[in-house]
Amino acid sequence: MSNLILSLPDAISYSESGILSKVLFKDESCQYTLFCLSAGTEIEEHTSTRNAMVQVLEGTGQLWLEKEEVTLTAGKFILMPANIPHALKAESNLAFLLTLSERVE
Repeated sequence: MSNLILSLPDAISYSESGILSKVLFKDESCQYTLFCLSAGTEIEEHTSTRNAMVQVLEGTGQLWLEKEEVTLTAGKFILMPANIPHALKAESNLAFLLTLSERVE
């Protein structure tokens, strides 16, 4: 594995509407993806077969995690076990780092 050094604030960019995502690194056990959602963008309820970690970098939004509503603001860290239903909405432009990792049985 080679080193990856990246300034996340410099990597953030938004489209006029919708989602921009960029896979920063991926191997057999983890994937790190930068998501940039324009204000008003929604991601409908879904699940992942992998554990997921969300680290909010900037902006605001709402996350619905197994019927619990979580306010998203810069600095918020959320760990979601695999197969948990979740959805989100960006209230303002919202950027977060999503880390997917293998589920440990």
